[in-house]
Amino acid sequence: MLTFRRALAVAAVILTCFLVLRNTHTSYSEAPLVHNSPKPTGSYHDNKVIQDTPPEPASTGMGTGTGTESAKPASTGAAWNGDNGGRVALAKKPLTQLPMEDLKALPIRKQLSYAFPYDAEGKFPAYIWQTWKYTPASGEFSETFRPAEASWTGLHPAFVHEVITDEIAGHLVKHFYATVPEVVEAYNSLPIPVMKADFFRYLILLARGGIYSDIDTTALKSAVEWVPAEVPRSTYGLVIGIEADPDRPDWHEWYSRRIQFCQWTIQSKPGHPILVDVVATITEETLRRKKAGELDQKHIKSVVEFTGPAVWTDAIFKFFNNAEYFDMSTSKGNITFQQFTGIKQAKKVGDVVVLPITSFSPGVGQMGAGEDDDPMAFVKHAFEGTWKPENERHIGA
Repeated sequence: MLTFRRALAVAAVILTCFLVLRNTHTSYSEAPLVHNSPKPTGSYHDNKVIQDTPPEPASTGMGTGTGTESAKPASTGAAWNGDNGGRVALAKKPLTQLPMEDLKALPIRKQLSYAFPYDAEGKFPAYIWQTWKYTPASGEFSETFRPAEASWTGLHPAFVHEVITDEIAGHLVKHFYATVPEVVEAYNSLPIPVMKADFFRYLILLARGGIYSDIDTTALKSAVEWVPAEVPRSTYGLVIGIEADPDRPDWHEWYSRRIQFCQWTIQSKPGHPILVDVVATITEETLRRKKAGELDQKHIKSVVEFTGPAVWTDAIFKFFNNAEYFDMSTSKGNITFQQFTGIKQAKKVGDVVVLPITSFSPGVGQMGAGEDDDPMAFVKHAFEGTWKPENERHIGA
């Protein structure tokens, strides 16, 4: 007799097998994306220090280079700024096959890059990933979330749309990261569900790519409309949005960063370097705290800093100013919050497209965000945050 528990187990096995067989990666090759590049004026160890710098007036372009190009807005009304942030991508070195014992001796970032090679010119996988305690097929799935969850399938009928439970997430992490057991250990060691939920979104996007979006988000437009069609998909591999742009002197009392990128909705190709970095950072910090006996709620002061939008934002700015990925020989300085504050249209830095606050936070009534019917409004976030403590939820000052 097929019991409910057996049915769940069978479903877990089928889903894992499907995901393993579904996606394959090709080797990475990338041509230069822009014509010039700023050079960092100093090391970028602490993003908060740079974000404390008084802001400059917002501009429509990056203002860091002379070799820029503009693309016309798509017919959907999406606004676009063709300035690539003055970043010239360096050619990626060919991937060399390594024996397992040599691979294990490498730093975690190198292991992850090897396990999940980044193909910037490849396609965005047609996946939509969401996580929750129950799947929509369960009678315990909240009716509050059903319209939002259905909106993603409705606007993306050709996509594989999965709502992953905590149990299934654990199985997927164990499978995808079997060759990097430190990652599996870190995931299993995180003490509270919200931290695992944060970590899982980076892990699933690094391994398989596609779109991750929180269960309380509603898709307003298809992802194919987020970036104008005139911009070749082979020139970018990550699409992110601004969560917070608090142009006020006391911003640090409300947010962790002067510009804070949201991680409730992210689109990526597998293996993107920013995902490699954030996964490695969380893994290393988790294992360090575990060894020191500090991996508990008493010692973890902020989920936002540990696994949330703060560490995500830092990884993005670190990438923007990393000489390992960009030619910095003609740089005029670091890319900081100043290049993004007040933007009303998308900007591209290297292979990363940054959407304005309206795109993933329409209707919040602050920080210059437009309404739900704005042409740049793509995803509506309900800010339910029911699994988070009050001080970790969105601030509506």
